Amino acid sequence: QVQLLESGGGLVQAGESLRLSCAASGIIFNVYNMGWYRQAPGKQRELVATISKRGDTDAADPVKGRFTISRDNAMNTVYLQMNSLKPEDTAVYYCNADIRTSFGERRDYWGQGTQVTVSS
Repeated sequence: QVQLLESGGGLVQAGESLRLSCAASGIIFNVYNMGWYRQAPGKQRELVATISKRGDTDAADPVKGRFTISRDNAMNTVYLQMNSLKPEDTAVYYCNADIRTSFGERRDYWGQGTQVTVSS
């Protein structure tokens, strides 16, 4: 009914940039908070950044000043601009969205994940 499709991951060198995108599609009535999480090998999934429908943002301390989250409400899309990447940013990045469907159901949805690898 609802899908989150991520794109933009890849392999980069330390100091370089990447931009992730995540588009929500399906029988969507409204999209509330959207966000990005990441999971490194052997570690728990952690919050990277979130953005409300009106544009209020929050980011985890390790990425503040380097990563910027934004969204396009008309396109139901969230972005993560990642600058000054570090090897410790290597992880699978997951998109998350709080969505109400046209049937009235509201819950969290997750993307399939996109790999970001930063070499030193």
